[in-house]
Amino acid sequence: MTQSRHVIIVGSGPAGLTAAIYTARAQLEPLVIEGEPSSTSDQPGGQLMLTTEVENFPGFVDGIMGPELMQAFRGQAARFGAEFETAKVSRIDLESRPFRLWIGDPDAAEPTYEADAVIVATGAQSLMLGLPNEERLLGHGVSTCATCDGFFFRDLPIVVVGGGDSALEEALFLTRFANSVTIVHRREEFRASKVMQQRALEHPKITVRWNSTVVDILGENKVTGIILEDTVNGERDELDVSGVFVAIGHRPNTDLFKGQLTMEDTGYLVTEAATTATNIDGVFACGDVQDHRYRQAITAAGSGCMAAIDVERWLESRAG
Repeated sequence: MTQSRHVIIVGSGPAGLTAAIYTARAQLEPLVIEGEPSSTSDQPGGQLMLTTEVENFPGFVDGIMGPELMQAFRGQAARFGAEFETAKVSRIDLESRPFRLWIGDPDAAEPTYEADAVIVATGAQSLMLGLPNEERLLGHGVSTCATCDGFFFRDLPIVVVGGGDSALEEALFLTRFANSVTIVHRREEFRASKVMQQRALEHPKITVRWNSTVVDILGENKVTGIILEDTVNGERDELDVSGVFVAIGHRPNTDLFKGQLTMEDTGYLVTEAATTATNIDGVFACGDVQDHRYRQAITAAGSGCMAAIDVERWLESRAG
């Protein structure tokens, strides 16, 4: 039997759980469909569940572990009455009123839920190299966020993998901490803008390994080095480093909404200026699913607050 809800939040990272806190306090009785633990794209708690120590979230002087922070978010939302379902939305119909969502069989005749309003907070995932040791050492020397983890590599040698603007921005930022930064790029020239290339190539701490790929990451409990392969002659050599920052791009988790919500060419959801409203009235988006610039836990949480307030006001306007 289909259940009806005022608000359904799809996703449970900082954005989704903040939206849950605010909508629950507004007595909208939100349901959070938080994803599945086995899914890399719909991990309950979002990417912070794969993060070790978080030192830049306000309020935690000595830092806090990523999973512990997200558990606190979840507990606070539950305290105010938010409900949770640990499952993945398999299908969503945003063309009907109320909106319809399926859990499990997407071809089932009846949806699992109907909702007056939907908040999309499915986040984005970092593109990875696909190496066997990469996932094992994530948070132990392997990172996808320089602003999050750069501080931990003070006076240590690190590498940044990538050749676009994001990779060069990460490399330049990391020079504040590391004693050396090696950019590993598979081609013989960067894809980044000319100004970013100039800044990186002229920086005294930065060197570049052109025509190279990382084929292995070394270390038992933490990163100790990498194996590089020359894309021209196939020769391999080992480079001693303490950190590997993967900066080859991000992929927003928006497949579920294709053909319904307006997206950028890169897949990020488009929201109206200064709001979280999408092209469909009553559907709002927050966090990394619509933010390809900042991608921080604190900015995601802030946009989750915005989405909740937008939803509350939208529902009030309809009731009036």
